[in-house]
Amino acid sequence: MTPEEAQDKLEQCREDIDKIDLRILELLNERAKIVDVIGAVKRTMALPIYEPKREDAVFRNVTEGNRGPLSPAAVKRLFERVIDEMRTLQRERMEEENSK
Repeated sequence: MTPEEAQDKLEQCREDIDKIDLRILELLNERAKIVDVIGAVKRTMALPIYEPKREDAVFRNVTEGNRGPLSPAAVKRLFERVIDEMRTLQRERMEEENSK
């Protein structure tokens, strides 16, 4: 591969990543909308935001569905962060409701 071909390949890969990142963002926002509904239901039922058994089920689901090249540990770490942000969203919504 010539340096020019390598540079072209690098640019194409980066463009592909940018497109994928936007798709991931769209899916995360779609997930957040559903989490918002779950949070409202939990508030109505006076349920806690943190549900360890449910989180374990999510981790099991994504690690079992993983086809690589990410390791199961990497997938779990990524979803720990996603879940943490979703819990933060639920807490923020709860605080907004309580301040009204």
